[in-house]
Amino acid sequence: MLKHRGFPGRLRGTDYQFVIRRAVHGRGVTKIVARERFRDRALADKRADAGFMAALWDYFGEEPFERGNLDAGRLAWLFGREVVPAEDPFDPESYEALLKIDVRRARAAFPEVFAEGRVPLQGEGDDEDEPWA
Repeated sequence: MLKHRGFPGRLRGTDYQFVIRRAVHGRGVTKIVARERFRDRALADKRADAGFMAALWDYFGEEPFERGNLDAGRLAWLFGREVVPAEDPFDPESYEALLKIDVRRARAAFPEVFAEGRVPLQGEGDDEDEPWA
């Protein structure tokens, strides 16, 4: 499993996880499935979605990226809309699966992430002093 060094482990100041520490053995890889985002979701959940999208954009931009240690649960809130498969066939149960940001849909859903002048996020953990992109 590829570990994305410098990618934030969670949304700062919360317990919303962005990455997993180690591969799951025995039970299999958690499948990525699209989750419905309802309008009445909690503000904290919406902030986590925006923070995760900002992290993806700052770290990967428009380039395809390997799922690696990105949290399947957090990806599920964006999957099929702002984050889409970058390969066909796509294996939703593979750490090596390639994904990409659908920039048009991501800009529409999270305009604050793509706002001019926004300061890119920085990862938390071992590479905390390393700027992204």
